[in-house]
Amino acid sequence: MDNCLQIANCLSSPNPSQRSLNQLTASDRAVHDWYRFILSFPPHLVRQCLEAFQITPQQRVLDPFSGTGTTLVECKKLGVPCIGTEANPMAQFASQTKLSWQIDAAALLQHAQQIVETVSSDLALFPAEGLHPTLDPEAEKLLFKDAISHRPLHKLLRLLKEVEQRSHPQFYHHERLALAKVAVLASNLRFAPEIGVSRQRKTDAPVLRLWLEAVQIMASDLLQVSPQRRSPSQVYLCDARCLDQLQPGSIDAVITSPPYPNEKDYTRATRLESVLLGFLQNKAELRAVKQQLLRSNSRSIYSQDTDDQWSLGYPEVLQLAQEIERRRQAWGKTSGFSRLYGRATRLYFGGMAKHFASLRPVLKPGALLAYVVGDQASYLRVHIQTGRLLAEIAQSLGYELVDIHLFRTRRASKTEVDLREEVIVLRWRG
Repeated sequence: MDNCLQIANCLSSPNPSQRSLNQLTASDRAVHDWYRFILSFPPHLVRQCLEAFQITPQQRVLDPFSGTGTTLVECKKLGVPCIGTEANPMAQFASQTKLSWQIDAAALLQHAQQIVETVSSDLALFPAEGLHPTLDPEAEKLLFKDAISHRPLHKLLRLLKEVEQRSHPQFYHHERLALAKVAVLASNLRFAPEIGVSRQRKTDAPVLRLWLEAVQIMASDLLQVSPQRRSPSQVYLCDARCLDQLQPGSIDAVITSPPYPNEKDYTRATRLESVLLGFLQNKAELRAVKQQLLRSNSRSIYSQDTDDQWSLGYPEVLQLAQEIERRRQAWGKTSGFSRLYGRATRLYFGGMAKHFASLRPVLKPGALLAYVVGDQASYLRVHIQTGRLLAEIAQSLGYELVDIHLFRTRRASKTEVDLREEVIVLRWRG
């Protein structure tokens, strides 16, 4: 069968508007459920790409925007060596921890139970009205107001303190990741359509029970996956626009989902747990993280950014930015963020061009690449055909376009228009 036709058959969706395309199956949940990013894509799509590309355990897969490890976990389950890069330290920590399977599951659970017993005894001595502020003021400024109520926060920090004091070389990262998952469950955050604070506040939450349940899930999953696969895997904390850490000519395939130009500040989705675990302690550290990320929203743009220089060779990107600015003026939008919408578009596509250029040296000739991206209409309702534009940019940098497959459609919350989410399949000519 022709390779392009085989890829098309593996990736085609009979009904791309079905909600089931984004739902986890039973086979998807192991390890993935340890901690999931709200904007992650479904594991079964990764399996389809691996099948379409005919990837074997003798090859190596890269996810340059690894997020919380969807591609990497699926590769490891199938025994395929994999590498990820991720610029968000909380997400990188989650990815790397989810790839650590050589752990005594029974001992992990026993260690967690001992922690819960100690913390339960301590918390019984503290009435809710006697608690004092527990977060550093500079760190607390990074959170949404009322992102988490006082009592759950106190429990989480007391639990974290015990995890730190009983730090175990095998279990430490897993116990911290379980705490990150529980922090979101115990919080007042909501994640749709935008990240914010729910009107219904949780004055308390069963933090210790939820945490122990999270560790129990880990232990159960480890018994399932540990004997199966021991393929090498690694996640680097680095910018996907500069992949110098990777070995030249070492990658056989890329499966990834980069940010979309959708005016979403991706650091907000992990802000609470990033602060609790110490990845972000002040505004300067938050700014440093944002500067390592692809520019996909106006809240992460800085005067010294230069990625828009990479977009100068793409007239349609420049026309899009001009149309956004024209509409901003016509609609009388004068906020500082709206003034940056046009530049955000140029920075996004310029940054992706820089990424594609940086990726070339690490690819083997003939390497296949899958990019899951979605059309957008968030910048003053100007339609951005993300997939088609990225495909054209990649072609200009020496990649061959194999095809663009419609994966699913999703309804835009403001315009009630169905937007395409696609898989761009490329081949590196070498």
